[in-house]
Amino acid sequence: MLPLSNANLPSLQDQRKDVAVPNYDRAALRAGIVHFGVGGFHRAHQAMYLDRLMNEGKALDWAICGVGVMPADERMRQVLTAQDGLYTLVVKSPDGALDARVIGSIVEYLYAPDDPEAVIEKMASPEIRIVSLTVTEGGYNFHAVTGEFMADNPDVQHDLTLGNQPKTTFGLITEAIERRRQRQITPFTIMSCDNIQGNGEVARRSFVAYARLRDPGLASYVAEHVEFPNSMVDRITPMTTDEDRDQVRATFGLEDGWPVVCEPFTQWVLEDSFGTGRPPFEDVGVQVVPDVEPYELMKLRLLNASHQGLCYFGWLAGYRLVHDVAQDPLFAKFLLAYMEREATPTLAAVPGVDLREYQHQLIDRFSNSQVRDTVARLCAESSDRIPKWLLPVIRHNLDTGGDIVLSTAIVASWARYDEGVDEQGQPIEVVDRLREPLMAAAKKQQDEPLAFIANREVFGDLVDSERFVSAYTSVLAGLHHKGARATLEDLVSGIG
Repeated sequence: MLPLSNANLPSLQDQRKDVAVPNYDRAALRAGIVHFGVGGFHRAHQAMYLDRLMNEGKALDWAICGVGVMPADERMRQVLTAQDGLYTLVVKSPDGALDARVIGSIVEYLYAPDDPEAVIEKMASPEIRIVSLTVTEGGYNFHAVTGEFMADNPDVQHDLTLGNQPKTTFGLITEAIERRRQRQITPFTIMSCDNIQGNGEVARRSFVAYARLRDPGLASYVAEHVEFPNSMVDRITPMTTDEDRDQVRATFGLEDGWPVVCEPFTQWVLEDSFGTGRPPFEDVGVQVVPDVEPYELMKLRLLNASHQGLCYFGWLAGYRLVHDVAQDPLFAKFLLAYMEREATPTLAAVPGVDLREYQHQLIDRFSNSQVRDTVARLCAESSDRIPKWLLPVIRHNLDTGGDIVLSTAIVASWARYDEGVDEQGQPIEVVDRLREPLMAAAKKQQDEPLAFIANREVFGDLVDSERFVSAYTSVLAGLHHKGARATLEDLVSGIG
């Protein structure tokens, strides 16, 4: 059994022909990117694309220095440090084939709570030209309805207090920008890779708003001189399990503390807007384009919103793995109907994409039994996801007279899920930053059907729409009296 490390790479290359390893000299790599949020998705996506470039002898000065900010990131620091930044990426095809590659593009990992100064100085150095982010939808600290930066966040207030060492992403990155400004070093590009419409613009608003709270002059500098490219990212990457670790050990003879598993499909559409250069991503399949919006809306409203369409109904119907839900003809018909009838009419044409073909491809991807993505993962952090992925579909169709029944049904299934008890009376572990108020409202809705959607912090003024309320209460009543499957059958039969 070979533990992953630089020292063991030659042995791995000699002994395991079924595992691809870096063909470049990792000692020659230099970090050009600092990345916040080194999780499974980043390692299956951005870090993988960079590894591809490096294997072609390119981008050797664009290696990644990972940064952890949250307490949970301490474990990632331990694993990656022990493994010299190496990890195994296992691509799982629907036919059961496994493709394993050791990724070598991460060369350093810093844990900000232990040494924020080291993180700031790393970014302040001229070698760093991109700071990238996968900090989840909630990591940008903006209000789900108003879009305003939430200045009253206690961690933000901590960082704005003179003399305190920063502990937020905003505090750390903005301090590094200020030091570069003082040293007359061109600012790095901030590149969001999160599932948010206009993620670059969202990042721009959040960072400028934070900088303004600190110093209006600095805010003007950030707004004028820092580039924030938009991007669309896509690859289904479930959380790593002990079963995945065991499989890597048994199949490939590797001792890897945190491998990553993912589907074969991968896509990255990136706006070409960088102030200090970038790797030649287009050489390894990234679509570098002038306008990302058509692609990102396609993905958010078809793929991401459909994930929400299957997860709450799926959990209530007794499913725990995504592929089992997607392989159920009733669920597949419901999801396709949502995409065709309600989501697609909100989209403009997407260059080079047949949207009908894309919809059916999504069902095939969701149905990949080898990936073993969990329904629980998709149900988590819904208050960050639903307002950004699904509610825009409902609002668009309310404004234009389009259909809203199926998208509204997804909202109702979320409300029923957040009651915290399934149809067999078993507890549901709701994972959400707004868990307490949402669950409290959901538990009232048997007697007060509008209690959940009355939360204007999440739903805005949708509760004032008679058409939305009528569709919502009808589905919610069905979920309470008939259950998830029977409610779905009624919805599907109603569309022919």
